[in-house]
Amino acid sequence: MLIEVCVDSAAGLAAAVAGGAGRIELCAALEVGGLTPSAGLMQLAAGCGVPVFAMIRPRAGDFVYSAAELALMQADIAQARQAGLAGVVLGASATDGRLDGPALHRLVTAAEGMGLTLHRAVDLVPDLAEAVELAVELGFARILSSGQAVRAEDGLAVLARLVELAVGRLSIMPGAGISAANAARFVALGVTELHASCSAPVPVQGAVARLGFAGPGLRQTQVAAVQALCAAVTH
Repeated sequence: MLIEVCVDSAAGLAAAVAGGAGRIELCAALEVGGLTPSAGLMQLAAGCGVPVFAMIRPRAGDFVYSAAELALMQADIAQARQAGLAGVVLGASATDGRLDGPALHRLVTAAEGMGLTLHRAVDLVPDLAEAVELAVELGFARILSSGQAVRAEDGLAVLARLVELAVGRLSIMPGAGISAANAARFVALGVTELHASCSAPVPVQGAVARLGFAGPGLRQTQVAAVQALCAAVTH
């Protein structure tokens, strides 16, 4: 079982590696689901000793992207490649919630030769089978999903359906609220990868909070939480 830990800071990166993460999803702004990390953080992560996949998401909100945003995402993919990262995490939606095939083809082409994870845009689709077939056709190695629920524990039935649809052609990687306490429920699905933040809230007080320099939902990766999750899936 491979444990992927999502991080959005140098401290989080160090904690994930120290805790035994098998892969890093590198982001900015995890409080909004993760955005594209900075070039500097990509360069730092490239030398961390474990595979690193960069989130390619230019803004918070939906995954319906304009031509200008897609061009920006292509440039960010090039930055991840230049930094020496192993892969990228991306997704794009049509206005009806289905995956945007042409946009994804454009992004996948830009990432040729890199590892590919389809992110939780899949949790918005009306037709899971159609989404899985497109992901396979485009060459994604895995799909990150919460089972179309806020917490993956509440999406177990959908995750099981995704595993069935994937039939070994790509990996289904559950994520959203996964910890050592509930990992066994996902292991039972037959998946080989789990995604987690292994984080705890960071209190922000005083002028930093009052002036808006840190919004709600700020969290920090915890070495002990990564270690506990890794231990929970190896026993």
